[in-house]
Amino acid sequence: MRRRTRAGLVARSAERELFRRNFDTSPDDGRHRFLFHVHGTAGVGKTRLVREFEHLAREQGALTAYVDETSGSVPEVLEAVCRQFAAQGHRLKDLERTLATHRERRHEAETAALAALAPAPDGAPSAGGMALARAGLAGLGLVPGVAPFTAVLDPEQLAHGADRLRSVLAARFRSHEDVRLVLDPASVLTPVLADELDAVASDVPWIVLLLDTYERTGPFLDTWLHDLLTTDRHGVLPDTVVVVTAGQHPADPARWGTFADFMTSLPLQPFTEAEARGLLAERGVTAEPVVAEALRLTGGLPVLLSTIAGTRPAGPEDVTDPSATAVERFLKWEQDPGRRFAALAGALPRLLDVDVFAVAANCDRDRAEELYTWVETLPFADRLGGRLRYHDIVRAPMLRLQRGRSPRGWADGHGRLARAFRRWREQTESGRDTGTLWLDETWCELRLGELYHRLCADDPTAVPDTLQDLVEACDQGEALAGRWIRVLEDAGRDAGVLDAVAWGGQLAGALAAGGTEGVLDTVLTWAGTPPTSPGPAQPGAGPVQPGAGPVQPGAAYRPVGAGSRPVPAGDTDYGTPPRQTQAWPRSLPVYGAIPSRITLPAPLLARIHRDRALAHAARHNRPAAVVELGHALALTPDDPRTLALRGEYLRPLGRHAEAVADLERATALDPADAYAWASLGTVRLALGRPEEARTALDRALALEPDYAWALVRRARVARELGDPEGRLAALDRAVAADPGSAWAHCERGDALHAAGRDREALDAYDRALALDPGYASAYASRGAAHHRLGHLDEALADLERALELNPSYAWARERREAVVQDLTG
Repeated sequence: MRRRTRAGLVARSAERELFRRNFDTSPDDGRHRFLFHVHGTAGVGKTRLVREFEHLAREQGALTAYVDETSGSVPEVLEAVCRQFAAQGHRLKDLERTLATHRERRHEAETAALAALAPAPDGAPSAGGMALARAGLAGLGLVPGVAPFTAVLDPEQLAHGADRLRSVLAARFRSHEDVRLVLDPASVLTPVLADELDAVASDVPWIVLLLDTYERTGPFLDTWLHDLLTTDRHGVLPDTVVVVTAGQHPADPARWGTFADFMTSLPLQPFTEAEARGLLAERGVTAEPVVAEALRLTGGLPVLLSTIAGTRPAGPEDVTDPSATAVERFLKWEQDPGRRFAALAGALPRLLDVDVFAVAANCDRDRAEELYTWVETLPFADRLGGRLRYHDIVRAPMLRLQRGRSPRGWADGHGRLARAFRRWREQTESGRDTGTLWLDETWCELRLGELYHRLCADDPTAVPDTLQDLVEACDQGEALAGRWIRVLEDAGRDAGVLDAVAWGGQLAGALAAGGTEGVLDTVLTWAGTPPTSPGPAQPGAGPVQPGAGPVQPGAAYRPVGAGSRPVPAGDTDYGTPPRQTQAWPRSLPVYGAIPSRITLPAPLLARIHRDRALAHAARHNRPAAVVELGHALALTPDDPRTLALRGEYLRPLGRHAEAVADLERATALDPADAYAWASLGTVRLALGRPEEARTALDRALALEPDYAWALVRRARVARELGDPEGRLAALDRAVAADPGSAWAHCERGDALHAAGRDREALDAYDRALALDPGYASAYASRGAAHHRLGHLDEALADLERALELNPSYAWARERREAVVQDLTG
């Protein structure tokens, strides 16, 4: 059966012969090629040719492995290689063991990282929080495909989060090798692969790796493959290794241009007339009028030729445009009405498995299994791992046929699928923290499927729900936001809704031009509330007075996961202006037709304004953040989260009376919000009302005993009230609650220094500087402690380092002058 099927491959003879002859050429011969890259448009037959290459390689005794887009990373690719080599009698045991260790360590790392960033109780401001809270995860690459707000995050914030999690992982794992296996698995796994292939090469004449659908896998494989083939960074491959890649695009000339003498590019075009005639003849279509009409309508594209050949047309009148009637031509010869319906129903979902197909075809599981097995044989049903995807050239006319023939049936089918995807999505949500769902690929796929089918069914709430989800997706970064935009484009195209196509196109353009903030701006403009200009960044609230103690460096705003409280804004570090980042472009180009005005619910619009406020706060631009929160409150005036955020952002601007008003109202509306109580206590302290500040901070800590930021502020209240024991007790709790906080350790050092316990204070400052080597305040305070202990050289070195980091640091300059006087006097 295989021989007969391969004999039917009458086309691509030149490509097949070129590949076969390569095995007759020694690797030492300059004509030998180590890499073949097949490329061409969808439907041109790349996968079938790659599979033929695999057959040709095995005929030469080669050990082969075929990988497609079902493998989503280098470790997954290597797992596929191990499975297929083992099936051919050659196990890569060392690589299998290392991969198993990688899976275990990866799971441990994700668990530890998420635990370190566990969200606080519900009810606190969450807009935009997930992105910044997961900064450490993203910085370590533990969130595949996610780059949360990287364009508006201070790079040092992202690095600080990643460094903190590296410390957690380094403490958790047994060896540096385990840490590398999590953070950079390719660097550990690839040398093992090279050694394994070198050992296998003594048993087989050739080793052939075939990497299909390279337009999808190339983004993560191309650099790795280039290093593997062209450098000895990971070891030296045996010269009997041949690699085949196949995708829609040519090889990247910047990466592979200098490798041209060792690779062959195979661009595939639609079939020539001779090849097309051969394919039709092999399927029994030989009548010249029929062949001529098929050639005219298909342009030689193999998938369309196969569709026409499958209908066995008797005359040219039976050959109609396959882009409009391909399914009708095929079903004309199918007598089973169940199969006819199944072929059409299978086009409704974007991806098919048996579960989805059973819903689409509206049949029981046994019947679905039977029909699905038949659908797998259709020439336009492309395999995608364990699922199917109809080729776009055929799926599009199938959808048009059903939409035009039976609008009610169309809506019913998509409604049925939407309900099924919703049910499956809700099952995945059971008992889980909603903040983690956006990191779950299964949940995202189910939610996107639900929205796609609701949009196609013309559900009146589908567009607002999609846009609301899009706002959430923007918190996760551009990659996820792009998927939500594509579902709007896909549904608009497939359902024939031109407005949705225009909306999706404009959002895609906004994402490309302005990132996720550009998307939010566009949605606001559609709703008739265009975003305001952010204005200049706030340079800080002035220097901290001597004796006030060091503060958390750069702590303008550090929100955490969705549903949890953001960390309130810290003071400016001894007058050092926060870093300013490049603002997003304010004028975005228009992409496609401008959609008609969209009516969106006030909470969604308020949410967008809050997201924009958080983005401004991440850039230390609190005035713009306050303006955005004012817009949000105009839409939802009684939202306690927004009031708490605005109160906190007003505080470092010195607008304490307004801040108190917002925060008192927020705590009245939501007495269980520890964040609002903590901020209220801090602003009351700034107003010189320490007793009232203590009351508010005690409320925050009663709600959340391990709230480290509130504990440090409570310690400052104790200092003002003359309670050194209470101050130190609060700081002991703070460092226990957040051992990775340099700020808390430094504040504790100040409390120990004030109590005359300078040697213990030095330990606290050492810990702070180990966590943050650029912490000017900690250097200054440690210098003061050394000075009191008589360590003049150490004191001078610390104070000079503090002034290097912050030349305008007046308190450190005064302490340095005192040390110099002691040294010289």
